[in-house]
Amino acid sequence: MAEITASLVKELRERTGAGMMECKKALTENNGDIDASAEWLRKSGLAKADKKASRVAAEGRVAAAQNGGKAVLVEINSETDFVAKDISFINLCDAVAQAALASGSADIDTLKSARLGTGETVEEARAIAVTKLGENIQVRRMARVDGDNTVAAYVHGGKIGVLVELAGGNAELARGLAMHIAAMNPPHNKAADVPAEFIAKEKEIELAKMSEKDKAKPAEILEKIISGKINKIVNEVTLYGQPYVLDGDKTVEAVVKAAGADVLGFQRLVVGEGIEKVVEDYAAEVAKAMQV
Repeated sequence: MAEITASLVKELRERTGAGMMECKKALTENNGDIDASAEWLRKSGLAKADKKASRVAAEGRVAAAQNGGKAVLVEINSETDFVAKDISFINLCDAVAQAALASGSADIDTLKSARLGTGETVEEARAIAVTKLGENIQVRRMARVDGDNTVAAYVHGGKIGVLVELAGGNAELARGLAMHIAAMNPPHNKAADVPAEFIAKEKEIELAKMSEKDKAKPAEILEKIISGKINKIVNEVTLYGQPYVLDGDKTVEAVVKAAGADVLGFQRLVVGEGIEKVVEDYAAEVAKAMQV
């Protein structure tokens, strides 16, 4: 049996990112063979990841990577915000975002087989993180822009990520718009992007809200009143119609046009969006554990 020295454990930890006790166990199981131990940890991590996969992971982080007109966002989820703030989790998110950018991956399934700078695939690195951090960790979503236009990738507090693509303009404008989108969450880009069924429904609602006196007004007057209300609603739900957060006296449309630019599109990811979170009753959980 080979001697499991502290230097061997340290080397395996640096190579795999796994915990000290996990590394020591791996070396013991594999007679001190570093390569075999690293492979053992990968397999062990995958097994543990599979066991934890059914647990809700609604916390986490959005990470971004950019190179000129190419940019990506990646959302990686954990079970708790505590783990989401762990430096090893943050480093994993950043590394996966860089791998997504470098590999050209267009979806999560492809991204999982992309390799990090350390040599592991994204899926292998995820499994190792599960072993190290003890939580279900999932690489959930990604968004990318891949062109020759003006692009900004912005992440607010690790929780909200935005990609925005402009024709014309400059990096400063693109970043300002990305910040606006992060803060104001416009559902649509321009008025032309608002679905006709939404407009029809809003007209129906506004008409129902009107008094009988207003409803009795001539058709052309009634139409002007309704149109004014609908225009206000459309402005609220479109990027171009909203007051610009960095200059409230101007709309986004005015700022963009003054710069000779045009917003081609944007994407926004929020950590845990659409995931049903489980509210834990920790007092009840502890009481139940004490009865076992």
